[in-house]
Amino acid sequence: MPAFKELPLKTPRLRLRPAREDDAQALLEIFAEPEVTRYWSAAAWTDITQARERIARDLRGLESGDDLVLMIERAEDARLLGRCTLFRIDRECRRAEIGYALARPAWGQGYMNEALDALLRYGFEQLNLNRVEADVDPRNTGSTRALERLGFRQEGLLRERWIVMDEVSDSAMFGLLRAEWMRQSAR
Repeated sequence: MPAFKELPLKTPRLRLRPAREDDAQALLEIFAEPEVTRYWSAAAWTDITQARERIARDLRGLESGDDLVLMIERAEDARLLGRCTLFRIDRECRRAEIGYALARPAWGQGYMNEALDALLRYGFEQLNLNRVEADVDPRNTGSTRALERLGFRQEGLLRERWIVMDEVSDSAMFGLLRAEWMRQSAR
């Protein structure tokens, strides 16, 4: 993977690594959970083929340098907990979008904050990003709080942006600038 160096990323409790084909079953179990996909831009998965296709697409994105998709693996037992990504990377404008999902049993334990902190550090320090954006359903208070803890600010609201399984929802748009990240990291 020539576009992304110094992978995997490691934190005290986690390892963020590229997907492997043998992650398909664990990934399906995460994305088949309606609570996990409740505010996602697609319906819950129902078939292992969806997981395999996602992994193949993730690996293509890594190889091309367009998307940095990493599996979140617990260091102590190598259990797959979720995934996080910097996608739609625009190298000229030094901007990317962030996305993430975590298995329901791992919620409330600080794993996502730890993973996103490492991902953002990589994005700002290694990829030299100037801006990271997030698109969140405003009803997803857990995700909103996670972004705010990391220093993101809500910058706008796009009304009725998504229709997933006939449910219409808005998008709260968040942004984090490199300068803000650096000030926050210096504390």
